[in-house]
Amino acid sequence: MNFLVVGGAGYIGSHMVKQLRRAGHELVVADNFSTGYRSALMGATLVELDIADAQALDRLFAAHAFDAVFHFASFIQVGESVSEPAKYYQNNLAATLTLLQAMIRADVKRFIFSSTAAVYGDPVYVPIDEDHPKAAINPYGRSKWMVEQMLEDFDRAYGLKSVCLRYFNAAGADPDGELGERHEPETHLLPLILQAASGRRESITIYGRDYDTPDGTCIRDYVHVSDLVAAHALAVDYLLDDGESTAFNLGNGQGFSVQQVIDTARRVTGKEIRVSEAPRRAGDPPRLVADPTRAQAILGWRAQFASLEQIVRHAWAWEQKHPWQ
Repeated sequence: MNFLVVGGAGYIGSHMVKQLRRAGHELVVADNFSTGYRSALMGATLVELDIADAQALDRLFAAHAFDAVFHFASFIQVGESVSEPAKYYQNNLAATLTLLQAMIRADVKRFIFSSTAAVYGDPVYVPIDEDHPKAAINPYGRSKWMVEQMLEDFDRAYGLKSVCLRYFNAAGADPDGELGERHEPETHLLPLILQAASGRRESITIYGRDYDTPDGTCIRDYVHVSDLVAAHALAVDYLLDDGESTAFNLGNGQGFSVQQVIDTARRVTGKEIRVSEAPRRAGDPPRLVADPTRAQAILGWRAQFASLEQIVRHAWAWEQKHPWQ
């Protein structure tokens, strides 16, 4: 197959590129490098563009007969989305609309979208299935939910088929050690913990120890990045086999607390890892855990790296490389 991977130089996108190339597919990466890294492409064909540029997209689609498009080019920082909502609606929503319009003009009718569990907002029940009410509580989550709604309309009007993959907490790194997580600034828990272990930061902060959980810290569902991209590969096969537009939750179906992640990192790294404490942050629910039953039943997806220790070990091997320094 011939695929376009938008945002293929980023964390999850680069792992997707490696997966697709390993499977023998042809692909082009489109990225503007606002957050991605050229070194993450490992020789993949690159077209440097911004998906907000309709003319550049038309040239790209005219030059290639793509079977499907993978979209990873969203901004993801929740806090920044609150302070700079225009940035998030412009990139995550408006630029995605420009991409979808270019696809329709080029008669490309299959789309794999990186969505998020943030579309659900504060959970009404746990574990969270796909039918859970959608009530995003920040512009990041709302921008993703708006795209999902837009995709429903594009299916009805233009026959564009899509799969929306709602990630819970993406974590870990390529088991081969070639790729990993490197956001700037970093906001995800596990890399922050491992930066404290490696000495790149003084400590890790725990925000609240008074939640209604066994150890008082928040519980989250961590899913290995390699398992995420495996789900994307299954999702595109599903669409190529004439599957209908739908959405899937991607998580392990089990939660680990902040304290459990720190304790596991201490065992894996052999480092003390200093901890500081702060009050709860607004909008942090006690538990966010996926119900991945639907992805398992329809896609045949199973997490291969469900162990927290495996996730931490792969991320630690990547952190020790310091490829960005």
